[in-house]
Amino acid sequence: MRVGLFVTCLVDLMRPRIGFAALKLLEAAGCEVVVPRTQTCCGQPGYNSGERAGSISLARKVMAEFEGCEYVVAPSGSCAGMIRTHYPDLFRDAPEDLELVNRLCARTYELTDFLVNIAKLERVPGAFSGTVTYHDSCSGLRELDVKEQPRVLLGQVTGLTLKEMDEAEVCCGFGGTFALNYGEISSHIAERKCANIEAASAGAVVLGDLGCMLNIEGRLRRRGDMTTRVLHVAEVLAGDAGE
Repeated sequence: MRVGLFVTCLVDLMRPRIGFAALKLLEAAGCEVVVPRTQTCCGQPGYNSGERAGSISLARKVMAEFEGCEYVVAPSGSCAGMIRTHYPDLFRDAPEDLELVNRLCARTYELTDFLVNIAKLERVPGAFSGTVTYHDSCSGLRELDVKEQPRVLLGQVTGLTLKEMDEAEVCCGFGGTFALNYGEISSHIAERKCANIEAASAGAVVLGDLGCMLNIEGRLRRRGDMTTRVLHVAEVLAGDAGE
């Protein structure tokens, strides 16, 4: 099947190895992977801030770039959720675009959801020596029902032990612009999340959104924790987590 990889702008700018790990996993699942060179942002930051015109322009760009793909896959519940959940609202006053929008929504998936439910991947290439805990990022969990999928795949990783933390489904405090507009509240939420990670006594926390990763890692380091690793699920599944 022909799959378009939506790398996401944050991955491209901050941690490209997540995109390469996602590519490796899709190819391991037997997919023909297309990565449009002109792709940038899904439009979520503007949409969340009320800047609809710019978001619509970016959404039209995304639709054009991935029109020739059977599926569109993103290593981010946040960006996949933006497309599937919010693009229809974004174009509510543009009925001439809704058919194209709905067609894109129907074939857009978060990475682990796609690997489990569409590609039916039964063996991941990665191995990992140690215990990890998993944080459920809000958009993937609440907009796309991504909960069991990453855990099913992590269960295939040789040498990995998954230990659930308390309140795994509770927000890390990032929320995009929420962390900027409500810094004190965000910091309190992040502190609670990191306390739960510490209590799990795992060597790494694994999750599916880079924004949450950066927020959690920043708080862990400010708490003086320099050893707990913060990893994207794609890196672990692909065997690209390093040491």
